[in-house]
Amino acid sequence: MPMTKAAGSFARFRELAPDQEAVFGDELRKGGFAAVRVFLEDFRTFLRQYDEPQQEEAERLIRRGRDVLPEPGRISPSWARIWEEFASIAAYKRDVFLRIPPDHREGEWQVLLDNPYTNGQIVVYPALAFLEAAYMYAYFRTGLEPNEVIRMQRIHTFLHDTGRSPEPGAEERRDG
Repeated sequence: MPMTKAAGSFARFRELAPDQEAVFGDELRKGGFAAVRVFLEDFRTFLRQYDEPQQEEAERLIRRGRDVLPEPGRISPSWARIWEEFASIAAYKRDVFLRIPPDHREGEWQVLLDNPYTNGQIVVYPALAFLEAAYMYAYFRTGLEPNEVIRMQRIHTFLHDTGRSPEPGAEERRDG
């Protein structure tokens, strides 16, 4: 079946028997940029959402993806290193799972990026669930420069306010 619609291609890929991979890869390439883009976006969504019990599956799918689409950079130069990126994300997520026990994963998390040797701003991704934070950590850890620092931390206590002032009480109002 030709890949006229790219939607669902990643779900189909996950269910492929090994003897179907070559045909799937040919169909994906024939679908061109749009088909490969949707496939890789869905693959990234899986990497963002999978939990620890799916770690082995994630690593297996990345290996299979390399076989099915060995040179995605021929379709778009921005995908030249996509399999290395995906493999690094899976490896760093594995590291997060190993370092943070399941009973410490509840609550709100944040990921911070900083280079203490520059006067650039600290980048903060707040209010994340554990799996979102694990993905963000893995994603940014993949391209971390030597002087950069990344932190993934659980928030235990926080205050949250907005820039709006509360309505003043009657005794605080001034007429004039």
